[in-house]
Amino acid sequence: MGQLSRDVLVVEDEFLIADTLTQMLTELGLTVCGVADTAEEAISLARQHLPGLVLMDVRLKGTTDGIEAALAIRASIGSAIIFVTGSQEPETIHRMVQDPSFSVLFKPFRFHQLRDAVHRILPP
Repeated sequence: MGQLSRDVLVVEDEFLIADTLTQMLTELGLTVCGVADTAEEAISLARQHLPGLVLMDVRLKGTTDGIEAALAIRASIGSAIIFVTGSQEPETIHRMVQDPSFSVLFKPFRFHQLRDAVHRILPP
């Protein structure tokens, strides 16, 4: 694994949510290195940019979900993962927390919740 940057990768298949997350992260003084709407694109962008943090939705376009993408990114790159999701089914939650380093932020959330979650991983 290479040296991770302080950049953030946003993985979200709904444009308005991805755009809102990007704006919030910019307000926090962070650089968004890319936005992906599929697991495959997320893995590719993560390998290219080596982000220190990935904000990952669970449900994405395509056949691979965000949990599988997060596990692949974590294993190959080492980026921290925060799931930003509306999914609260017990099976989905169990899958999201299979890696104890993963965090979860449930939609809808407020700016301060995102800020606090991000600052735990990338202190200001």
